[in-house]
Amino acid sequence: MKQQTVPIEKRALQAASLIGFAICAAVAVWGWQTGVLTSQEKLQELVTKWGPAGALLFTVFQAVQVVVPILPGGLGCLVGVLLFGPIWGFTYNYVGICVGSLLAFAVAKNCGRPLLYLLFSEKTIEKYDAWTEKRDRFAKLFFWSIFLPIAPDDFLCYLAGTTSMTWKRYTAIILLGKPFNIALYSMGLVALWKVLFPGF
Repeated sequence: MKQQTVPIEKRALQAASLIGFAICAAVAVWGWQTGVLTSQEKLQELVTKWGPAGALLFTVFQAVQVVVPILPGGLGCLVGVLLFGPIWGFTYNYVGICVGSLLAFAVAKNCGRPLLYLLFSEKTIEKYDAWTEKRDRFAKLFFWSIFLPIAPDDFLCYLAGTTSMTWKRYTAIILLGKPFNIALYSMGLVALWKVLFPGF
């Protein structure tokens, strides 16, 4: 039986995912050792030191992690609220994720379905492919998936770009559906964080 070869582009993305995970792990260890992740005062000092550049970099990061899905999106939502507080953290999360979602849709519109097989597993594609068989059904399922954290948002944004969904409908779903999704992710993860670190 001939062994199936993995395209070099997919191997590069897998490597990038591992590197991204390693960087996050290193940052987590550093944050733990320095107390940044366990002390709200030290975290606030770090944010103040960064100034406006920190907010801009975080927003760009949130956009990039949607286009290049190598890190869990929920992780960014948690970090945003911890770094900038509930209001500004939500704002930066919302702007970054929405921009990234629009970019992912644009990339998929231009590159088509072959891109899906480079970025995502065949198992994921097969699981949600049936959604695209009927246009109206996909739009409804896509809205609820964006509104509620019940499916892989990044993948669905790319999948939407390979369908006949219009820019107008897609943009409306992202802008209207993302706020509740982000807020739910943020509140849930922050509540869990406070249980794990009561003094934070």
